[in-house]
Amino acid sequence: MSHTEKRFTVGRRSLLAGVAGVGAGAVLPAAGARAEPAAAVPAEAAAGRRYPANWPDPEPYGLADARLDLWPREDNSFVLPLELRPRDEERGVVWIRDTYVNCFVVDGRPLYVATGTTRVPGLDVAAPWNDGIFVWTARSLEGPWSLADTTAIRPGAEKGKVWSPEFVDENTDGRTVVAPWQEYWYDDTYGKRGHAWAPELHYFRGTWYLVACTGDYAQKVGSFMLVSEGGVEGPYRLVEGNLEKPFGDSFIGGPSFIEPGAYHHIDGGLYTEGDDAWLVLHNNLYAKFRDDMEDIVTPTNLPTFQQQPYAPEPYLEGAYVFKYKGTYHLVHAAWNRASLNADGTTRHAYDVAATGRVQYQYDAIVAVSDTFEGPYSKRYTAGVGAGHNNFFVDHKGGLWATYFLNPAAGYWSNAACVDEAAVPGVVRLEWTGPEGNRLYVRRRK
Repeated sequence: MSHTEKRFTVGRRSLLAGVAGVGAGAVLPAAGARAEPAAAVPAEAAAGRRYPANWPDPEPYGLADARLDLWPREDNSFVLPLELRPRDEERGVVWIRDTYVNCFVVDGRPLYVATGTTRVPGLDVAAPWNDGIFVWTARSLEGPWSLADTTAIRPGAEKGKVWSPEFVDENTDGRTVVAPWQEYWYDDTYGKRGHAWAPELHYFRGTWYLVACTGDYAQKVGSFMLVSEGGVEGPYRLVEGNLEKPFGDSFIGGPSFIEPGAYHHIDGGLYTEGDDAWLVLHNNLYAKFRDDMEDIVTPTNLPTFQQQPYAPEPYLEGAYVFKYKGTYHLVHAAWNRASLNADGTTRHAYDVAATGRVQYQYDAIVAVSDTFEGPYSKRYTAGVGAGHNNFFVDHKGGLWATYFLNPAAGYWSNAACVDEAAVPGVVRLEWTGPEGNRLYVRRRK
């Protein structure tokens, strides 16, 4: 069966193993069940048709909305038919986390790009090492999707791989492709270590930029940016601001095996508006780039978004800013944790980890503001299981979000579901109009 024929189906399952009464036996949608897009819908409601309404927020603030309407389903989503690499052929679909897709106008034509966190053959996850960043391109969201043609740059390397720690031999005087802190390294506990996670690809002022981060097993953990000296396929080099370290300050964070001073802010992204660009770091920081895009203006003590945090604030990831109709949408990924209320009913909330709270879904939560810096509104659930994503507009004006269905924990790590997780999925969004001004996964009518 070819990858364009791959089907994903979800049957009747317990929604949360080990927690009594949490939706056991519910019928779930077939998320990403087909490799063709849902029927096109304009970005705004058709003339004479009311905008969909905002849903009332669960109270108190911090509760999660877990309704099936907010899931990627067969009627609102599909899995992109990305060109398979040899490592993908047995599965029939690319294994990918932190799926990123966007549409840019290049030379007067739409160009779609896709990237994300991938793994090497023989490993179940993208750790303790992977082999860098792959990019796919297409002229329409439906495809065909092809690996970026890197064969002229590296004739003997795997097609589509635009950056990797293994490219360290390409460093020359005055041009760094891989910094020392990004190189592979080895220890007695994990063996080979080093990887790139959560890349984003942007086309800004006629140049391609890749923002990504090194993960927990790297020598230094944090975000960095690459700039292309050619087209979308590269060749890419590291910007000056990352020659010695990731962006921003180091702090105490991450797993206990990370050396003190080695942990910086991960999940770096790029937000552009006009001729200006900003770095967005998890989970609350931003910084403006210099005009030459070689570094951020203020390398330390970065400013923070004005948000309305939960109390207490859980760990958030994947910060992303998307502007639509004059409004800024600040997107985060948060674990919806399920627990039991005193009366035996289920409580879904963006809680901190604690006994009795079970990771359920990795959600996309959103807050809105009239300005980039904020203040931002209270957050709401925009998509269930769609966390660590990005929002984008297709060349026809349609609104979309990516999703990958996190296999690390929660619902999609279940043995009956894990084969359907870690996919390059896209799901339609709906806008609730100039008064509601929210973006939700397209709900059932």
